[in-house]
Amino acid sequence: QVQLVESGGGLVQPGGSLRLSCAASGSIFRLNAMGWYRQAPGKRRELVAAITSSDTTTYADSVKGRFTISRDNAKNTMYLQMNSLKPEDTAVYYCNADLVALSPRGYLEVWGQGTLVTVSS
Repeated sequence: QVQLVESGGGLVQPGGSLRLSCAASGSIFRLNAMGWYRQAPGKRRELVAAITSSDTTTYADSVKGRFTISRDNAKNTMYLQMNSLKPEDTAVYYCNADLVALSPRGYLEVWGQGTLVTVSS
């Protein structure tokens, strides 16, 4: 069983910062690409940022220059540093990982349960 657990969400004022974490646990042989998605009320889930196993990153245009994705492979953890937050960043943020499970061996795509980020004064 492989799990992704997000943390770090909460209420922040416009212009503020938050750091999200996504910790992977369980029978993991290798974590491949990982990403952060978000879903605002009444909207479709969208990709926010992604990072490959070799640390190549991509960002949605709406967060470029404000958000930074990173990972610590030794800790099986991914982060999203969010600065200059705007009300339109309000959403449930989900982490996602493509990985190779150890037992039973095979490729998996796993989602976290989500963490709520609210940007409001």
